[in-house]
Amino acid sequence: MPEGGPAAPVAAPLVSRGWGAPFRRILALAAPTTAVALLQSACQLVEPWLAARQGTAALAGWAVVLPFVLLLQQMSTGAMGGGVVSAIARALGAGRREEASALVLHAMVIALGFGLLYAVLLAGFPRTILGAIGGAEAAEAATAYCAWLFGAGAIPAWLANTLASVLRGGGQHALASRVLSLAWLAWPLLAWGLMEPAGLGLKGAGIAFAIVMAAAALGMAATVMAGGAGFAPTWRVPLRAALFGRILSVGLVACAMATVANLTTILVTARIASHGAAAVAGYGVAARLEFLMVPLAFGVGSALTALVGRAVGAGDWAMARHIAWAGALLALGVTGTVGLGVALFPTATAGLFTDDLAVVAIAAQALALTGPALPAFGVGMAIYFAAMGAGRMRWPVAAALSRLGIAVGGGWLLAEAWGFGLQGQFLAVALGIAAYGGINAAAVRAGVWGPGRIVLHRR
Repeated sequence: MPEGGPAAPVAAPLVSRGWGAPFRRILALAAPTTAVALLQSACQLVEPWLAARQGTAALAGWAVVLPFVLLLQQMSTGAMGGGVVSAIARALGAGRREEASALVLHAMVIALGFGLLYAVLLAGFPRTILGAIGGAEAAEAATAYCAWLFGAGAIPAWLANTLASVLRGGGQHALASRVLSLAWLAWPLLAWGLMEPAGLGLKGAGIAFAIVMAAAALGMAATVMAGGAGFAPTWRVPLRAALFGRILSVGLVACAMATVANLTTILVTARIASHGAAAVAGYGVAARLEFLMVPLAFGVGSALTALVGRAVGAGDWAMARHIAWAGALLALGVTGTVGLGVALFPTATAGLFTDDLAVVAIAAQALALTGPALPAFGVGMAIYFAAMGAGRMRWPVAAALSRLGIAVGGGWLLAEAWGFGLQGQFLAVALGIAAYGGINAAAVRAGVWGPGRIVLHRR
């Protein structure tokens, strides 16, 4: 037990090799995070519906901004956030409580830097960036929305999600989820009020995001400063390269992978743009449901990062692999259920977001092909989060690059060279997702996940 007080719930010894104990541990930590992820996903699914009420151009504008919104959330929550969880969990697992306290300040500095980068690029140059992807019509419809969402919302979002990761690193998943739940419960009504009664259109959704993220950041800061993570953060410490390295060694790789994942969506969107705004909007609906798997898998994945990090910190690699496989099976059950429903009812699913028949037809075509691949995406995401806890990121990088190559290169081959059009492009997206899950799963074995491959930082 770390000195200075009782250990967080996640610190209990991981000794059983049966399936019951890992399942119970994962579920205990994953349940609150999964609940808030489901809430966040449900709330965010309101956004394309609200955008569609503004017209097809607004829905296309929303679709062009979508990959960047997802990238911000994935980087701050699961990627760099995973680096924060992993660093704090390893420090606590090795009994270094003072190091865990000092890591909070370093995590905040990283969050401020990334939040500022998002604000400058996407609020400062929205027409240039969005126009290169979705065309002038979609870019014009999304410019004000993008400027508010990132200009006022990027830094608060990074701070809120980073502080939530501090809580998860200390095993306090339920506490982090409660604070975030309040913000996401407020978002749909606020977005609707600003978009429609206030007459702000798509811009209102960006303003609503900035407001709720600012409130979440303040709530998270108060919780962490009160010792909610099981330890009090230390603010009056010099910044140390070694402590930045604890977080960045995992977080930067994970951010690069999140960038690759969203670059896949961006490049596919750019290829589809030649088919018109309806095609961009239709693929945006399908991509939204694809990336719905990310917060669902994150519920399990955040538990895996903490539990695997603790096991690796204690030198128990066999348990780390066991936990990873247990989490992958749980993610398979969750994402498989969603994927089956989407694949069986693609038109009905697409019709939930828009009544534009052209958009519905394209979205349904995409969902019919990508839906069956969603279970593989869930497995891949779960193991990706587990790999952050283990510090084994090479195979997840290979998986992400393979997905990009198949979705974009294979999409060109099927759609253009072989003449299958949009259907060929959507098939390539599905094959890329399947490859992502398969390659990640193949990595969880003793030859890859074992001692001697990385050096855990020590004082």
